[in-house]
Amino acid sequence: MQVGTPTFDQLQILATVADCGSFTAAGRRLNRATSAIAYGIDNLEEQLGVLVFDRSGTKKPELTEAGRALLAQARSVLQGMDKMRAKAASLREGEEAEVSLVADVMLPTARLVDALQGFQVAYPTVQLRLHAEALGAVTQLVADGTARLGINCAIHSLPDDIDRQPVGHVRLIPVASPSHPLARARRHSSGDLREHIQLVLTDRSPLTRGQDFGVVSNGTWRLADLGVKHALLLAAVGWGSMPEFMVRADLDAGRLVELDVPGWKDALYPLQAIWRVQKPPGPATQWLIDRFAAQM
Repeated sequence: MQVGTPTFDQLQILATVADCGSFTAAGRRLNRATSAIAYGIDNLEEQLGVLVFDRSGTKKPELTEAGRALLAQARSVLQGMDKMRAKAASLREGEEAEVSLVADVMLPTARLVDALQGFQVAYPTVQLRLHAEALGAVTQLVADGTARLGINCAIHSLPDDIDRQPVGHVRLIPVASPSHPLARARRHSSGDLREHIQLVLTDRSPLTRGQDFGVVSNGTWRLADLGVKHALLLAAVGWGSMPEFMVRADLDAGRLVELDVPGWKDALYPLQAIWRVQKPPGPATQWLIDRFAAQM
């Protein structure tokens, strides 16, 4: 048997039948006759030399084991084509009139200032709109189109239609005020930590709501503002982790002390640039991504 190369159209039919559950429903979605869908699948199976759908004994086509494996590859090819089309559209549009950026509050201020100062020089005519959010709220603004580019935490899962690029990390340090009970001990067991209020940054979006990251204490105060968390730590209201860039001066001056928490040594908060596949970076947005990546 001579194996051929499937067409983009055949792969699209395969994915649509799998999504819709039948040839008839796939035909309605693609605005084609059911016979045309069946013909496309027949040709695909002939090109690949394997049975993709089992159509014996049932009206509903069932993916074979080979079909399930090939479907994953087909989706990858289709997504790649979508990216190519979107990129071509972006290139046709040319330089953006405006770039909207949403940055995670954990992004060091010095990095943000460096990128924006350079952006002002490189693209003086492009308007910039800046948002600051935490956790899943960054992804939410990119996903709903409010922001074209986001810098967020790489730990969180992303929707399938969002692409990414690593741009470094931030060191997290567990800290407390010198007057806090935990500051008086050199080492801290998990039991010690659970007895004291932990200040935790919470999410303002539904994407990671209810998910806890690094929560140890039985009692927690959940805050949506990193500045408020910082103020409460200085006031000895509780203990918690903070990005190093925000508390380094406090540690050096003795206003806060670093806690020796089991498993927290060199804890890192990974950062990534994210954007929608359907709206790939234009020249100005790509410049920002490259600048954040170069800072690593």
